[in-house]
Amino acid sequence: MRDLAAGLGYLMKGQRWVARHPRSWGLGMVPALITLVGYVAALIALGWWTDDVIAWLTPFVDDWGTPWLGLFRGALAVLFFGGCLLLALITFTAVTLLVGQPFYESLSERVDLALDGHAPSSGLPLWRELLVSARESTAVLVRVALWGTLLFAAGFLPVIGQTAIPAVGFCVSGFFLTEELTAVALARRRVPLAEPLRLLRSRKLLVLGFGVPLTLLFLVPLAAVIVMPGAVAGATLLARDLLGEPTSDDGPAPCEAATAGTGGVGTGAPHGSVGPTPYG
Repeated sequence: MRDLAAGLGYLMKGQRWVARHPRSWGLGMVPALITLVGYVAALIALGWWTDDVIAWLTPFVDDWGTPWLGLFRGALAVLFFGGCLLLALITFTAVTLLVGQPFYESLSERVDLALDGHAPSSGLPLWRELLVSARESTAVLVRVALWGTLLFAAGFLPVIGQTAIPAVGFCVSGFFLTEELTAVALARRRVPLAEPLRLLRSRKLLVLGFGVPLTLLFLVPLAAVIVMPGAVAGATLLARDLLGEPTSDDGPAPCEAATAGTGGVGTGAPHGSVGPTPYG
């Protein structure tokens, strides 16, 4: 249970960190706001056409009488929209990180600098970082799609399909959200591609303590925009914990002082690399 509380603590610490750095908070909300507008439009369109999609997918029940036809298609519509919402929660983070890659990487660096005065760097040009980020996000989305299909099918099971399965869905969402967010800090440390998943699985309660509350926050309108910068900051702390690096924010001066003369963005020498480079 200690890890569960620690995960929630990192989420809260990340929010406090950006609250103390309002300029970082404000800039960090811009990519999230752009992404949110696109996703809201897509979900509204999806909600409008869901009944037509379900009817097209289930022509074999056209002859069913009432109330069974309505109940069957209504349940499928709820499961279908819920699955799409789950996918949206996961892909929102991936797309937002891709849109705001330069900023969120700088924000993560500033958190590192505030803790120990060092900011690991991948040393890659921006286009390579975007390519690596897209590749990693694609791998996550493939796993999300597999889990989403499994949970969609399990939703038809009596009782547990309407009770346990939604709870499992939140845990799955929280895990993948944390994987996406910690990727910012881990990629700067050039952690091998298979290593982040192993690290996260080794501390599942820590990951769920961070990711599940964040998933619930993302369900609140506009909350995703507000908490996204702090989520990146908190995920940096969590990544440091996974790698055995110090996570206490008591010590070095705030990063504005540490980065004086560098435009406010840390470019410290790489350190804390784990294993061989994933970039070849």
